[in-house]
Amino acid sequence: MFNAILLERPEAGFSASLARLDDSQLPVGDVTVRIDYSTLNYKDGLAISNSSPVVRKWPMVPGVDFAGTVEASDHPDWQAGDKVILNGWGVGETHWGGLAQKARVQGQWLVALPEAFSSWQAMAIGTAGYTAMLCVQALEKHGITPLRGPVLVTGANGGVGSVAIILLAKLGYQVVASTGRLGETEHLKALGAAEVIDRASLSAPGKPLGKERWAAAVDTVGSHTLANVCAGLRYGGVVAACGLAQGMDFPGSVAPFILRAITLAGIDSVMAPLAVRSSAWERLAQELDTEKLQAITREVSLAEALTVAPQILAGQVRGRVVVDVNR
Repeated sequence: MFNAILLERPEAGFSASLARLDDSQLPVGDVTVRIDYSTLNYKDGLAISNSSPVVRKWPMVPGVDFAGTVEASDHPDWQAGDKVILNGWGVGETHWGGLAQKARVQGQWLVALPEAFSSWQAMAIGTAGYTAMLCVQALEKHGITPLRGPVLVTGANGGVGSVAIILLAKLGYQVVASTGRLGETEHLKALGAAEVIDRASLSAPGKPLGKERWAAAVDTVGSHTLANVCAGLRYGGVVAACGLAQGMDFPGSVAPFILRAITLAGIDSVMAPLAVRSSAWERLAQELDTEKLQAITREVSLAEALTVAPQILAGQVRGRVVVDVNR
């Protein structure tokens, strides 16, 4: 038996509760993992709050991330005792996820836990931090160096935004943080932001082209914000787009693309191949300031995750949330 958050949608309506489940109920998979920690991402908030059709099979154990120890394996790459991480692959959406004490998954979905990190630190990073590194690598791939100019990070107080600031600042970039919580200015500067701007300057409908302000951007917001970010990029600029907190529409113009030769780089963390995942985790082990990671992370219990999840959607959570599934 093990504890888990269980999402159900019977005829009476949606429910999210702490449940006691039997190992025999675990889904099909060739690796069983005893989970140490999970985490809460924006997508988990949507699932637990039933705010968006994230869950596509019922009942569902949510949680797109987990870190733990292999308990049993029929997969050639893994054996009992191995420390592993899982991010994405539809876990928490179509396959039972990480907000539980146990999971059974496909072995090809797993990544070895880097020696530099504990299971707790891996979940403090989670999909949010792993996505932030994918964004940084995309900017580097397209030739964005610190000498090119400032890099904008939208949704700066969120998980992706916070880790992106830490990474970019350590790599020598001048970071401009966009947030709706200007009271967090000093906190964002402590993470490495050189400047903090009000998200209101980007979130309303704007012009097809604006003043050339940023060499590049990491956008977690989408919609009008992403359109305005593109309009404000310098010639040859790049934006790594990884989120849709404002919306999944893109009410923009081709003008920045054909007049300033900008690049819109889409970032997918869910189905990224193993080589991409491993590269991102290796870079995180090399570059991430774990003291700053600790400063933006808090821990909650499995039961507390039920109340914290909707707070993420309301923009009330700073940084990262680690879930101790064993308390």
